[in-house]
Amino acid sequence: MLSIEATRVHTKNRGFKLTGQLGAVMKESAEIAYSYISSHLDEFKGDPAFFDGAFVHLHVPEGATPKDGPSAGITMATALLSLARNEKINRPLAMTGELTLTGQVLPIGGIREKIIAARRVNVMEIIMPEANRRDYDKLPTHIREGLSVHFVKHFREVMRVVFS
Repeated sequence: MLSIEATRVHTKNRGFKLTGQLGAVMKESAEIAYSYISSHLDEFKGDPAFFDGAFVHLHVPEGATPKDGPSAGITMATALLSLARNEKINRPLAMTGELTLTGQVLPIGGIREKIIAARRVNVMEIIMPEANRRDYDKLPTHIREGLSVHFVKHFREVMRVVFS
């Protein structure tokens, strides 16, 4: 389980900073999330001018632990959208999925491990790629029991689940 934090540092100039010992693929995912969200703010009911003058810092805590891969794409996009909407997510929620520049949510690996990690910290609502539904369905019943899982194909669906 990774936490993703986003904050607006100031409004003196536009910028984007990433921290948390991120690998190259995870940095790319963050840049894609930033580009996608900043170009779709109007559609997602965010302030359309938010990123025009905001210096934004995206952080993945536990900096001593190296992190890489595209799986946090939709999570980083959601953190940025939450910031631009000035709307916190007020419930335990886990999500995983690679985000493309067109908003598609692509499949990822390690579904079993990610579901078990969410259960360990008592997060029972999860968003994951539709393309991973078969992987989820193959999990033993005792792992899936009590979970509320939302399968998504596009970030618009993520937005509806998170900000409904």
